[in-house]
Amino acid sequence: MTFHLRPTQFVDTPFTHPDGGVARLAGGMLWFAAYEVIEGSRRKTVPVAEIANLGPGAAAIHARITAPRAALTIGERTLRFDQPMVAGILNVTPDSFSDGGTLQDDPEVAAAAGVAMAAAGAAMIDVGGESTRPGAALVWEGDEAKRVSPVIERLLRAGTLVSVDTRKGAVMEAALALGPVIVNDVSALLWDERAAGIVARANAPVILMHSPDPKRGPHGGDGYANVLTEVYDWLEARIEAVVAAGIDRAKVIVDPGIGFGKSLADNLALINGLALFHGLGCPVMLGVSRKRLIGALSGEAPVAERLGGSIALAVKGAEAGVQILRVHDVAETVQALRVWRGLRDRALVG
Repeated sequence: MTFHLRPTQFVDTPFTHPDGGVARLAGGMLWFAAYEVIEGSRRKTVPVAEIANLGPGAAAIHARITAPRAALTIGERTLRFDQPMVAGILNVTPDSFSDGGTLQDDPEVAAAAGVAMAAAGAAMIDVGGESTRPGAALVWEGDEAKRVSPVIERLLRAGTLVSVDTRKGAVMEAALALGPVIVNDVSALLWDERAAGIVARANAPVILMHSPDPKRGPHGGDGYANVLTEVYDWLEARIEAVVAAGIDRAKVIVDPGIGFGKSLADNLALINGLALFHGLGCPVMLGVSRKRLIGALSGEAPVAERLGGSIALAVKGAEAGVQILRVHDVAETVQALRVWRGLRDRALVG
């Protein structure tokens, strides 16, 4: 039976523990003292110091969990993963669930909004031209490229690090032709059979997001027996597949796909178990900003009134070692992370 390791028993500082008693998570700002070992329906806790007793498979996962994530050089910009950062969401669509229609018709205004998010502390701007909300209409790739390209071009000229949120190869090609960008695909390069080759030839970084059945769309699927390990195993298989297609594993980022083909209970289980995904050996992105689960837990709060829940989930992600938080409310999230980091820095020195 296969097993999974989830870091647990996080500690404020490694200096009060014996050598080998704690491990550093992905070269970041967190240390942990134990693993939850998941074998099917069985779970047990094993101290970090005893992980070698579980055999070479566990040692290999432990090595991936603790290895620092290599920085990405994207054009003249460097993206480091030793502390949590923010990706600002910039939708140039008429129908996105949160801000659809506000920026679609004027590339100058949209790009200015992206530059403002970067000035507020966003490490990258994620530009999307097609809504992925449930029931959204499919956008022809030519129209999608026309929406995002002029915005991406202006952001790159301004020196902003950009990712393009698309599942279509033609849109990826259009964005990559403008300069170095990250490809963020909600279908993990499965929607368009050309996508993996396009990313590989461009040597571009890619974000692979989980959804249950990408060919049916991001909200398909038939449920889970164990959502945490099933999403993990699916992402692991996708990483191996894109590496086989020629994509550098060091340029792969993973996203568990909160809200995509998952129930409220599934989403909460994934968020509570986020640290498991460090076993994939890749940086982790978390996208929970203004999502439906916040409304479900707060008296059906409408989208515009989900800031508090979005911040709570962002901090939860930081506490699990997530490296990228994809958000609408950049300034507020950056402030929350700065306070969180101040607390971490003070705890580290005792």
